[in-house]
Amino acid sequence: MDWTRYDAALFDLDGVITPTAIVHMRAWSEMFNAYLTSRGIAEPYTDEDYFAYVDGKPRYDGVRTFLASRGIMLPEGEPTDAPGTETVCGLGNGKNDAFRTVLERDGVEPYAGSVQLLDHLAAIGTKVAVVSSSQNARPVLTSAGLVDRFPVIVDGVVARQDRLAGKPAPDTFLDAAERLGVPRERAVVLEDAESGVAAGRAGGFGLVVGVDRGAGVDRLTASGADVVVSDLAELVP
Repeated sequence: MDWTRYDAALFDLDGVITPTAIVHMRAWSEMFNAYLTSRGIAEPYTDEDYFAYVDGKPRYDGVRTFLASRGIMLPEGEPTDAPGTETVCGLGNGKNDAFRTVLERDGVEPYAGSVQLLDHLAAIGTKVAVVSSSQNARPVLTSAGLVDRFPVIVDGVVARQDRLAGKPAPDTFLDAAERLGVPRERAVVLEDAESGVAAGRAGGFGLVVGVDRGAGVDRLTASGADVVVSDLAELVP
């Protein structure tokens, strides 16, 4: 990997820098399966559903997309809906509560290979940003001891405030590149989700790196990854 060809690296967070995907997966599973059971639906929510409908998307989009896969339509509701309310927002808020509980209880450690790459990029002066659909990006980075590494964090909170379309639209990545002052052609997108890889490809970035944490090489490549690695240490010369 010749990093001198690029001026910035735009990192997804969950599954790329920190192994928080497993926390998200457990929180989604508990919330969705409890809801499906309450409706008398026998087919359970599975890890395959996570990768196909939820992974990398804004929380409410994930709720809406998964429910549609089961033929369920709910009112949108409001972001202030109480967790468990039978609306898209209510279910999403229930998942978010579960995630925060696990994060506060157990904390999170970054991937060693990801820290190795961040150290290398800092040494050669490559700009970095986090681009995450999560509204918990800052708490996760703080827990991992990395929040000070990123001068630009475009997360779910920023996307909502600035009305940026979520992944697979490229808007959040493009916004991060603009904040860093780097042309898209000189920026690398690093993503583990199919929707995020597709966003990188749609944005016309210089390189899209898929990080295979479970989605699979074939699916990441089909979504638009130029190269797929299993650990970011592979990108350190």
